[in-house]
Amino acid sequence: SQSLFQHPPHTQTKALGSMAAPIEEWYKNIPPVTRSFMTACVLTTVAIHLDLINPLALYLNFHLVFKQLQVWRLVTNFLFFDHLNLNFFFHMFFLFRHSKMLEEHSFRGRTGDFIFMWMFGAVLLILIDLMFYYSPYFPEVFFLAPSLAFMVVYVWSRRNKNVRMSFLGLFVFNAPYLPWVILGFGVMLGQSPLFDLLGIVVGHIYFFLEDVYPRVSGRRLLHTPSLLKQLFNQPIAQ
Repeated sequence: SQSLFQHPPHTQTKALGSMAAPIEEWYKNIPPVTRSFMTACVLTTVAIHLDLINPLALYLNFHLVFKQLQVWRLVTNFLFFDHLNLNFFFHMFFLFRHSKMLEEHSFRGRTGDFIFMWMFGAVLLILIDLMFYYSPYFPEVFFLAPSLAFMVVYVWSRRNKNVRMSFLGLFVFNAPYLPWVILGFGVMLGQSPLFDLLGIVVGHIYFFLEDVYPRVSGRRLLHTPSLLKQLFNQPIAQ
């Protein structure tokens, strides 16, 4: 006879299905760009944790890119934040929260523009790191994922300047100070501020070119490629 504490097999299956349903629904409700990037980052991190992938095959190495044409490194370096530890989940939380809010509000119905923002940030970060590669005064950065995520946080903070936020319940501040609060907290934990500063620089360049410059000059310097808009059925301005 079955124990009083053991459910029949069909009951266990049904219970597992009911538990999985909310998680599946939550995952499907994440906007597509945020969902795709986070999924790629999580799968990459898990694969490294299981020794299925060596991070040495992913990091940004310009010598290998130029001399051995390992061009995938220009992309894969954006998919790894850290090993499965507190730092990884810390970055995932802030990336998910602010990328999701940007995609659902500022970029609602503008998926092509949102992807272009990510592409602009990624290309600019690679160019900055290339400058570091040839400079004797700056350290080379091998994984730019934290900086790209911080760019997203910065853009969200500047576009929501009146939002009031609280840090660990200790003090309250307006959203534009969020990147600097996170940076300071990281420094207190002994982390290098370089990744966050790169994200702030690139985020500010995008914010200035996309939001500030057109408002003061009446001209736009950034234009999402028409093909990118067409891929996501986004209207093309005449």
